[in-house]
Amino acid sequence: MPFNWHSDPITHATPITPTYKNTQNVRRFMTEHCGPDCKFDRPFMAWITDGKEKTMGDVANEWLSRYQPHR
Repeated sequence: MPFNWHSDPITHATPITPTYKNTQNVRRFMTEHCGPDCKFDRPFMAWITDGKEKTMGDVANEWLSRYQPHR
């Protein structure tokens, strides 16, 4: 059964799948790990869905490195 981005638990190890959706569940995970200022712009969304293997931990780390470099 494919990962349900709306309701399945998301962890740092959750792989980005071809069915990835930027759901409220994803935004909750990102806010928890990156802070309340976490937003998704087009370049970041393109990076997430570029087809390269990555996990939600990679996504959180990339957001922090792009948008919170002094953390």
